[in-house]
Amino acid sequence: MANENPNPQEETLVDEQSNNTKLETGTYEVIKGRLNRYGDDLKTRLGKLNVERKKVFGAIELKLKGNARINTDNNCIARDIIGIGDWCIFGYNVHLGLREVNIKDVFSFYKFNGELFQEENIADFANSNKQFITDFQNLFRYYRNAVFTKFAVEQNSPYFYMVFQLSADVNDVKMFKWEINEGKISYYTQPGEHRYQYPGQHEFEWKRTSREMFRYGNHPHISIQDRVYVETIGGDLTIKVEDNTNDGKGIYREDVQHKDQKLEDSEVLFADLGNLILLKIKPYLEEPRYFVFNEKMQTVTRIDSLANSGILLPGSQGLIFANGFYLQTGDYKVFDTNTIGQYKFERRLKSPNGEDHLFVFYD
Repeated sequence: MANENPNPQEETLVDEQSNNTKLETGTYEVIKGRLNRYGDDLKTRLGKLNVERKKVFGAIELKLKGNARINTDNNCIARDIIGIGDWCIFGYNVHLGLREVNIKDVFSFYKFNGELFQEENIADFANSNKQFITDFQNLFRYYRNAVFTKFAVEQNSPYFYMVFQLSADVNDVKMFKWEINEGKISYYTQPGEHRYQYPGQHEFEWKRTSREMFRYGNHPHISIQDRVYVETIGGDLTIKVEDNTNDGKGIYREDVQHKDQKLEDSEVLFADLGNLILLKIKPYLEEPRYFVFNEKMQTVTRIDSLANSGILLPGSQGLIFANGFYLQTGDYKVFDTNTIGQYKFERRLKSPNGEDHLFVFYD
């Protein structure tokens, strides 16, 4: 006798599940194939666009042409190197004990002949810059703990500086000023302040809020251009996107130390960068806190390193700071480091085709 299925409904259910699985698998393969075709088409179009871009802007392939070794007479701690025309100056520090420091213990000079660095005679350099040799010797005669720290180059000017730190205080420095003229350097002996000035650390202006921006109610706040609203009362710092004083809730909040402070007790500054609004908020008797409000994404990101620097990216794409960046699209990156407060923005370098930019921050 043939065995009959005691439960035909169960068999039907199994068949339906099998058909659904096949249908889902088929749908997945169709979608996958479609996305792969779109991806291949996009790569082809991007390749054609890149070819046209190279015709307009040009393209320089980066590759290592060669390498050369620079040797010093003594073991040293390298600090900085600078190229001026065909010249190269290497700066370092040597531990000498009681012996008097001479210029070969701090600098070595080289001429590049197209392939190698040929060391130049220090005596020739000293004879043509006798005042510098005198000032150099006096520096180490009066400041036994002096060390060379870096070369500082003024942007858009013919000057650069040799910077020496005189004590444990990083701000206790002395500088020797040099002038670059047609690929040659000469010691700048004219009177005046020989001090390198860092460029502005913020390429935007912080604007202070005023009483006209206050909105009072059950939950008062400060209106920033009627686009974002902030307050530090009721025990927390709150950032809102609705002009609603009946509700204290917002899209971002964090605790403050003094819960009984009034709206007038906080200090609020802002900077308008289009889609981004930068906020500098100082609760009562606290250090300022820094935030980026993205109006398009309706998000808030705390970035305290904006206290030290904030440099605008080309094309209004966003801003960069010593330990990261924030883009108009909402993408951002903050690198984790404990010494970021010591970094300063030093200079911006543009590539020959104008596409790429290098932002230099110095500790």
